[in-house]
Formats: sequence, C-alpha cells, structure tokens
Amino acid sequence: MNFRDKDILLAFGKNLKKIRSQKNFTQERLAYTSNITLSQIARIETGKINPTLCTIITIAKTLGVEYKELFDFEIPDISLNS
Repeated sequence: MNFRDKDILLAFGKNLKKIRSQKNFTQERLAYTSNITLSQIARIETGKINPTLCTIITIAKTLGVEYKELFDFEIPDISLNS
C-alpha cells in the first residue's frame, strides 16, 4: 500500500466513523448487526485495511444509508503520476 492509498483509506474510515456515530452505532453494535468482526470495523475506520465492496454495502445497509454516502468525503490532494 502506498501513501496515497493510505490517505484515501483514512478519509474513508473517518467518514464511516462520522456516519456510524450519527446513527448512534458503536463499533460493537455495527459489528454485531452486520456480522463483520469488531476488529475489521476498527481496522476500516483507522485506514488499516481496504474493505471490499461487499463489506461496504453490508455496512451501509446495516447503518440504513445509501452506500454512496460512505464515499461522500474529500479525497486528499494526490498526484496520480507520482
């Protein structure tokens, strides 16, 4: 994973945490109701792993949001040529 990827994953995780909190879900509740491990939720929110599309859609359904809301964040300014 390069630095650009890490920045994007961190931004995604931060947005997920914001939405989760707004929906009054703890990480534990999200993990339990989505059947995704607590450690995986924590690693997604901290940008340590790149979740699959299926995982993202499962999280969105569990939180009661459109999956595209999870992608509604500012992408860090990166150069695609570096």
